[in-house]
Amino acid sequence: MSNPIRSAFASGEGIFRLAPCWVPRSFCIPGRRIKLHPDDYYALGAARGGLDERWLGSATAADNGPLTAPNEGISHVVCPDGELVPLSEAVAELGAELIGDRLWKTCGAWPVFSKFFDNLGPLPLHIHHRECHARLVGQKGKPECYYFPPQLNNYGGRFPFTFFGLEPGTTRDQVRRALECFTAGDNHITDLSRAYRLVPGTGWDVPPGVLHAPGSLCTYEPQAASDVYAMYQSLTDDQLVSESLLWKDCPPERRGDIDYLVEVIDWELNTDPEFRRHRFMPPVDAAPAEEMAEAGIHDRWICYKSGAVSAKELTIQPGRSALIRDAAAYGMIALQGHGTINDMPLETPALIRYGELTRDEYFVSEQAARTGVTIVNRSDVEPLVVLKHFGPGNPDLKLG
Repeated sequence: MSNPIRSAFASGEGIFRLAPCWVPRSFCIPGRRIKLHPDDYYALGAARGGLDERWLGSATAADNGPLTAPNEGISHVVCPDGELVPLSEAVAELGAELIGDRLWKTCGAWPVFSKFFDNLGPLPLHIHHRECHARLVGQKGKPECYYFPPQLNNYGGRFPFTFFGLEPGTTRDQVRRALECFTAGDNHITDLSRAYRLVPGTGWDVPPGVLHAPGSLCTYEPQAASDVYAMYQSLTDDQLVSESLLWKDCPPERRGDIDYLVEVIDWELNTDPEFRRHRFMPPVDAAPAEEMAEAGIHDRWICYKSGAVSAKELTIQPGRSALIRDAAAYGMIALQGHGTINDMPLETPALIRYGELTRDEYFVSEQAARTGVTIVNRSDVEPLVVLKHFGPGNPDLKLG
């Protein structure tokens, strides 16, 4: 086949192998838990900042300001001849063949991605806009979910706690006064919030419009295909936050208008007195425990409270194999162990140089997912663990 995308699609029988996609953030210090070589965390230079994110199954470009590189944040398909093709081009070429009729008709794109977020300290309290506000700057709203993989959290970083929302009873005037003090040093906006200790092996649902300051655990983060945000905290972990990030994704005519920043906040969600009960996500078995034990697997929902995205953690026990069927396309990353997926190597590297290829990440088309993929654990002692993220309306997600 002359078309490299269709050649790769055919040779993988509906499964794409993906190259690692590293994304820098100028305001972050890498936590060094995402397997990148120690010499490469600043491979793009000091001006770009540290490589503290790896984007997974992404057809979405990162928004990192004027220095953003072409296709930054977009995963690349590894073709049989070694050519790398942006996943966004593969989605455009294959459409429903890749992501299924349902998502192609409703979204016309792969509407989600996931990432490993790996920061040494906490992020500033910030917000991802709801659809109505994101649309004003030509973007989409951004719901997201968190899961903290034990395999990537051998230490907790400087602050393994996340601030979510606002204390019940907080007033708009209190928030307005904090935002007015953004350029005066510490605006103390987290005085109005509440921090929760982060526990490896659990997660949180973060709807758009909810203020949050992610803590320093390494985080698996399935989310809608958007990079819209605004920073509401001026000083975090002894680092000042640029005022330009306060007004990021603000319509030009509302720039400087504190009332607009307050308007972006979903007040009901932020001041929910039962925020933890509504947003915390302990894993939930995807099938009866006895049935999974007999099959040699452990399949769990790890992100399941958002209608925009969902995710699973799948474990194949040592020496076992399983035919795994899902009702929707997904991106997947191996966290632990080694084996095969439909006879293609599946292995978790201990160390990755910037620019190197790996065999830990794949994208599975809807048809391949429905037919079923055979995953084999080639170890007789170590579990094979993978994470999978799905788009909106996953037909398999039927909890409670």
